[in-house]
Amino acid sequence: MKSDITKRIKPLRPKGLPAELREHIKEARLKRGWSQRKLGAEVGLPQPHISAIESGEIVPRFDTLLDIVRVLDLDLLLVPRSLVPAVQSLIRAQKEPESAERPLYAADDEELAPENRHRDEF
Repeated sequence: MKSDITKRIKPLRPKGLPAELREHIKEARLKRGWSQRKLGAEVGLPQPHISAIESGEIVPRFDTLLDIVRVLDLDLLLVPRSLVPAVQSLIRAQKEPESAERPLYAADDEELAPENRHRDEF
């Protein structure tokens, strides 16, 4: 019976890091002005290895991925799937403050200007 189960279960071995994660790594590297060679030097890997990770040709070991992420001043975080949209929204708001939604209680700049206040409001 055990052999029947193992025949139906296929191991999930990723072909590469998810594209979004690879793009985040590359963006963080470029934001620092680092070449692939410089990132490799920081984590003890040759430049072709960094290139292969960024292109998805190879999947780094978990400890290597942690080294890369932490050198780039990032971190990996496990988030319950139900909260992923909320976390992504917070990240977008941090990256692009002008696109963040304003709280309902925030007043427009025009409302705060003294010339726009009515005299009968006391």
